[in-house]
Amino acid sequence: MRIFVTGASGYIGSAVVPELLQAGHQVVGLARSDASADAVTAMGAEVRRGDMTDLDLLASAAADADAVVHLAFDHATIAAGRFPDAAATDLSVVRAFGDALVGTGKILVGIGIRRTGDAQRDAAFGANPRSIVTAALEEYTERGVHTIFMAIPSATHSSRDKHGFIPQMIRIARERGVSGYVGDGANRWPAGHVLDVARLYGLALDKAPAGAQLFAAAEEGIAVRDVAKAIARNLGVPAVSVPTEEAAEHFAGFPFAAMDITMPNAATRELLGWEPQEAGLIADIDAGHYFAAA
Repeated sequence: MRIFVTGASGYIGSAVVPELLQAGHQVVGLARSDASADAVTAMGAEVRRGDMTDLDLLASAAADADAVVHLAFDHATIAAGRFPDAAATDLSVVRAFGDALVGTGKILVGIGIRRTGDAQRDAAFGANPRSIVTAALEEYTERGVHTIFMAIPSATHSSRDKHGFIPQMIRIARERGVSGYVGDGANRWPAGHVLDVARLYGLALDKAPAGAQLFAAAEEGIAVRDVAKAIARNLGVPAVSVPTEEAAEHFAGFPFAAMDITMPNAATRELLGWEPQEAGLIADIDAGHYFAAA
């Protein structure tokens, strides 16, 4: 297939693109800068210059492709505290893709978690501003687009992870002199190595039916207390409980320390024959690469 990939030079994209190329697909990566274009070219993919604000370009690229893998997201806006604005921008992008693909049966892989009918779970995910994008993808499922919903684990880890959950927790532990967790630390994060996530994208494009919900977590839920303890032993600092009322201050700039989400993966494994092969989260933390630079 000819596959158009946004975020092709990003953290996940730079693992997904080689996986798709190795499978024999023709990949076209969106690049907004010379550095991104060089990275996409170095992986062996074609380059389409542009950015996420050029909706006409995105629609044209989608129409020219057999499949779209949408990985880009405005993380800078999120970092500035404007998550709803980033989600609104992403909604415009998904609508540009969806409108271009209506009635074609072509594939659109987006990031999102579909509603399940479980009121508590749906409410938790619905509170995420990005849920408006998932709703749009569901709409296009009914309009002749081969949508695939990919849930990316909160802790998508590897030696290339520089800005994710684990680097943020390490940064805070270094600043505070302790590795903290909220309350008893029993809340969980789903986890997956970025290479295992990339393999799932490859399988999804080959096998996933329209409307499929896929969970890319190799580990359904790791207790944050265990994450904090792993960071503590690698930094040589204590692992401590942070009272709930003090968490916002202690974890300033990282509002996810108390988040409790699991991603059951049995259905995904059975549907696609996906078998994660890489190290688990705690083993990857203990490998030491997260602590190589001060």
